[in-house]
Amino acid sequence: MATKARTSTSTKKVPVKSAAKRSVSKKKTASKKAPALQSFKLTKEPRPFVSFRPNKQTLYWAILLVFILVTQLWVLKLQLEIVDLTDSILLQNA
Repeated sequence: MATKARTSTSTKKVPVKSAAKRSVSKKKTASKKAPALQSFKLTKEPRPFVSFRPNKQTLYWAILLVFILVTQLWVLKLQLEIVDLTDSILLQNA
């Protein structure tokens, strides 16, 4: 049993959507208020360029300086010992 296919001459109507009505929004303009006058504030005195204020970094630099000086003195001592040794060897061979 076969069923007959429907044939209809009427076409479906697509419902027409009306455009959404938008209300016109008014832009609120903020009235520009003049900033309140303030008296001049006293500022801190600028720190002098040549001033000593120790901090952690000062300690690190001091330790590095001591290390470098000790190392230089040690190398100088070694060089002087080498010079004395070579002088004594040269005097024995002469």
